[in-house]
Amino acid sequence: MGRILLLTIGAVCLANTALHAQAAEKDLVAKGQYIFAIAGGCACHTVPKETYHTGGRAFPIPLGTVYSTNITQDKETGLGNWTDEQIHDALVKGTRQDGSRILPVMPYVGYSGMAQEDLKALIAYMRTLKPVKKPTPELNTWVPWVRSVGIPLYLRVFVRFSNSPEQAPKSGIERGRYLVNHVSLCGDCHTPRNSLGVPNRSLYLAGASAKSGPLGEEVPNITPDKETGIGEWTREDIAEVLISGTKPDFDNVQGLMYEVIQGTPHGYKDMKREDALAIAEYLKSVPPIKNRIE
Repeated sequence: MGRILLLTIGAVCLANTALHAQAAEKDLVAKGQYIFAIAGGCACHTVPKETYHTGGRAFPIPLGTVYSTNITQDKETGLGNWTDEQIHDALVKGTRQDGSRILPVMPYVGYSGMAQEDLKALIAYMRTLKPVKKPTPELNTWVPWVRSVGIPLYLRVFVRFSNSPEQAPKSGIERGRYLVNHVSLCGDCHTPRNSLGVPNRSLYLAGASAKSGPLGEEVPNITPDKETGIGEWTREDIAEVLISGTKPDFDNVQGLMYEVIQGTPHGYKDMKREDALAIAEYLKSVPPIKNRIE
């Protein structure tokens, strides 16, 4: 009788442990989905009006054209055969499964400062993306040894990686700074680049012309300059743009900003208002830069 009781108790304990593990995994995936959303839904990996997250989007670079990759769980053409560590290293170090370099069009330099807790959750969510078979076109360039020589040289000369903290800031300006620089990556579009693709840090968040912006689009100045930036906007104004895409004059954002807000199943539209306000608080704190983008 006692042995049966012990076995019953043991079975119940195992069942409870399994249930707790399932609940923890579900919570982790839900958190990862949120990180994915406030990373703009990883919209670069979706060709507009085509299947989500399957890559193939063309990005012109000074040396040719690079295409975004399939990040679904397809084992042949996506990430289905990648380990969690390999996905982690791609996100923060810019290395592919075979150890070769990813072109820094993929913003792994920004993601290098993402907290380990957020990276773990993000990868858990990416594991849930339905596999879709779609090969990624090869890098189109006239320059030999781009991955083996060119990218390491570029990273050594122009790039500064960040340290990844264990946990992310939870609130206030530091939360906003973290989201702007390492998750939502506002500077990736709103900071102009030179002909080599190097961000001009003296114009941090000050907008970009069609020539220096992504995909030939003009990108507005989001520093708090009152004449050429968003200095007249309130924190609530900024939060509303992030979540709904509606500006204070009731006009709607277009182009790439629309895509990261609304263009995929998850995007800035899913952002918690407190996070949107934290971003707003940080943007109000950066130095105003006079840089008019027509």
